[in-house]
Amino acid sequence: MGAVLGVCSLASWIPCLCGGASCLLCRCCPNSKNSMVTRLIYAFLLLLSTLVACIMLAPGMEKQLKKVPGFCDNVVDCEALVGYRAVYRISFAMAVFFLLFALLMIQVKSSKDPRAAVHNGFWFFKIAAIVGIMVGAFYIPEGPFTTVLFVIGTCGAFFFILIQLILLVDFAHSWNESWVERMEEGNPRCWYAALLSCTCLNYILSFIAIVLFYVFYTKPEGCVENKFFISFNMILCIAVSITSILPKIQENQPHSGLLQSSIITLYTMYLTWSAMSNEPDRHCNPSLLNIISQIATPTALPVNATAIPVTPSPAPLKSPQWWDAQSIVGLIIFVLCLLYSSIRSSSNSQVNKLTLSVSDSVILDDTPGAAGGDVEDGEIRRVLDNEKDAVQYSYSVFHLMLFLASLYIMMTLTNWYSPDSETKTLTSKWPAVWVKISSSWVCLLLYLWSLVAPLVLTNRDFS
Repeated sequence: MGAVLGVCSLASWIPCLCGGASCLLCRCCPNSKNSMVTRLIYAFLLLLSTLVACIMLAPGMEKQLKKVPGFCDNVVDCEALVGYRAVYRISFAMAVFFLLFALLMIQVKSSKDPRAAVHNGFWFFKIAAIVGIMVGAFYIPEGPFTTVLFVIGTCGAFFFILIQLILLVDFAHSWNESWVERMEEGNPRCWYAALLSCTCLNYILSFIAIVLFYVFYTKPEGCVENKFFISFNMILCIAVSITSILPKIQENQPHSGLLQSSIITLYTMYLTWSAMSNEPDRHCNPSLLNIISQIATPTALPVNATAIPVTPSPAPLKSPQWWDAQSIVGLIIFVLCLLYSSIRSSSNSQVNKLTLSVSDSVILDDTPGAAGGDVEDGEIRRVLDNEKDAVQYSYSVFHLMLFLASLYIMMTLTNWYSPDSETKTLTSKWPAVWVKISSSWVCLLLYLWSLVAPLVLTNRDFS
């Protein structure tokens, strides 16, 4: 009897999965806008695929993946590589799905467009399409597939890092504006202290990171690249922080301040650490476990003993693990940015400036009657269609962002390791290092340009 009821319950959900997003929310959920609910569902699908990719790297899964035809052809260490091939194929499936939707949704101007119904509904068919593409991807012959996808993933992940910067800057501006408004409304000392504390905390964490970088990622002789990366990015962060509080900048950018600069500085330190974590030279790239062991059990010498320098033997490159520290931090930043981009809907936000086509779309104000919901068949609809006159964001650009996010996840879970044609395994190489460190420089330059642009382009309105 319970099984029959379960089947009937599932059958009742099928029309909702084939329809719009409004059916997916229960009566206990608050009234929401169609634009936000749709973005959250797409974000959930991407997060779900990320979870599946993580499961593919879990211990014991390699025994099951080895049964897939062609997965272990011409591979020296199949157990170390098969999980990463699975991650590449899952991410490839999601990237193909979002790229197809990005092309399909070009020039959608309102929910009256038939393509808007495909974007906001038909979830059953879209989930079935994702599963179908994933299953088919596992049967793609290896050949140059992994190598080509690595190159595409590196470029896509680079651009998504820049999108993360835009989202972080928007979050910092919103955070600063919110606390400044509360500070002006009442109890200014409390909010000023909170603002100052958060800013100082970010700078303190950045300073600690720089000290740890010099201690563990540099050597008195050697590791020249790391010394340059750390010093150069530190100088750039100091220059950007000073620029953000100059009188001319404050005059044209009243909401600019050290809070935003501190967040950008901390993010730059993460990118620097992530780049150094991909260096092929293990002497200049200790693992997090080695760093912890050095801190926890420092080597102690007798009082009269003389330290004898010992040249460590080159350590072989071990098979990468997805739970590496920099990968976990990258996943956390990715999840926060993805959720923020899905929820953020202010017309003044950088998120909408990123995803909105100014020539074709407008930001709609909430109508007085919208708060109560649309009444249809005697029931209040959970999701309100606020895009009948114009879309709230560019569907095509949003899917393009998720396409880049899929490639970023692929590179993050595989630690940006590339396939080696000689050893038939994944290794860390310098191109990944330079892509990451150059992205930190581009991020700083973009933030610097956002500060000085009103001074250079005086005929444009940046409000």
